[in-house]
Amino acid sequence: MADLLSQLFINGEWSDAASGVTFGVDNPATGETLTKVADAGREDMQRAIDAAAAAQPAWGTSVALERSQIMRRAATVMRADIDHLARVMTLEQGKPLDQSRGELEYGIGFIEWFAEEARRIYGMTIPATSREKRITVIKQPLGVTAAITPWNFPSLQILRKLGAALAAGCTMVVKPAELTPLSALEIGRCFHEAGLPKGVLAIVPGLDPVPLAAAIMEDARVRAVSFTGSTEVGKLLMRGAAETMKRVSLELGGHAPLIVFADADLDHAVDQTVAVKMRNMGQTCVSANRIFVQAPVVETFTQRLVERLQALKVGNGVDPGVGVGPLVEDAALDKVERHVADARAKGATVVLGGERVTVADAPGRNFYAPTVLTGVNDTMDLTREETFGPVAAILPFDDEADVIARANDTVYGLAAYFFTRDVNRVVRMTEALDYGTVGVNDASISAVQAPFGGVKESGIGREGGPLGVDEYVDVKYVSLGGVGG
Repeated sequence: MADLLSQLFINGEWSDAASGVTFGVDNPATGETLTKVADAGREDMQRAIDAAAAAQPAWGTSVALERSQIMRRAATVMRADIDHLARVMTLEQGKPLDQSRGELEYGIGFIEWFAEEARRIYGMTIPATSREKRITVIKQPLGVTAAITPWNFPSLQILRKLGAALAAGCTMVVKPAELTPLSALEIGRCFHEAGLPKGVLAIVPGLDPVPLAAAIMEDARVRAVSFTGSTEVGKLLMRGAAETMKRVSLELGGHAPLIVFADADLDHAVDQTVAVKMRNMGQTCVSANRIFVQAPVVETFTQRLVERLQALKVGNGVDPGVGVGPLVEDAALDKVERHVADARAKGATVVLGGERVTVADAPGRNFYAPTVLTGVNDTMDLTREETFGPVAAILPFDDEADVIARANDTVYGLAAYFFTRDVNRVVRMTEALDYGTVGVNDASISAVQAPFGGVKESGIGREGGPLGVDEYVDVKYVSLGGVGG
């Protein structure tokens, strides 16, 4: 397609990879190759870091209002072009167009939020211990930063990190997922059109992430790395960061429980379950992976959930009315099939779906039917690992203490949800659930003004909200002596 970007964005310019090599970006709905993108290697990443380091002094000392204005212009450019940006995302990632637009609206909101936060990076004055001294605290930009981002939210995950970094006065090098580089390149274009100075932002896609990550981790000028992805890769990056004492912000795997108590508003709970389970075909780190339903209402809840999921249209994300698009690649579909097969072998019953779907106008093979499993127990693979697919696993429970113990029985701790009308239970559950984000009668937890992140092996640091900028600033304590006369 002629309107798709394909070159690296480094130092404010578009260029081929030093090697001249390209790689294909495929549409998961049709299997067609959308375009060939420059395949960056270590030399290209080094060039991007060099440009970011050269731009850092001027950007880091720029006036906060100027940074804010550029960010606002970029948000305006993206909003004006949102239909094109959404279509590009759907073509390369698969999610329905309305979800792509929703992701962009949310992501642009981070740029607008942090444009304002740029003007509110305050220091403080602290009472001194003598008349001759004054103590102040100032916040300064860390310096060059890097973002390594995933394929499931190819625009949001960049914009959330980039907004905070730019607001703080940091330059940023972005290594987008190899499956979805086109959305990242579009972000580079929008900021370029908004007048972002050369070198402040680089977009460096590459098929092999290892040499690109090595260039980032080994360069002492890169002072912070923000990564969203698997816990396994996050641990590797954390080890690598120790060599130069880089700051790391890690949003890693999740295994979210969604708990429905017998006193909950069941219609509302079903609505929220469908939203959080089927968003992006279940390919989100906050997707409800284990749906615990109290025994007295499990049959009613399951029946209503099946009715709602049956009504969802599976198809190409660019087609009207589609609610479930393709999974992103063969490996994603294989994992879903493996989890469902394991659950069946261990006694689960498929009451809806449980198979691939053929879509007439989309010859891609990655479509999987919305699926509901009952008779699920805690020994099955899908209750121990992220499924990352449109599979709703129903687990009955008896009492509050039982479900808390089972919900917390995981190394992950990103997001959890529960539904109840009992206000006393709300207090108990929010304190007992060992997760960084808890939704109470709410599974639509996204908000630019809130600090998002996990505990345990789901990550370190917070993104968004007033704490988001803190990941990109150093706190400097200044003691001034000799003041008294």
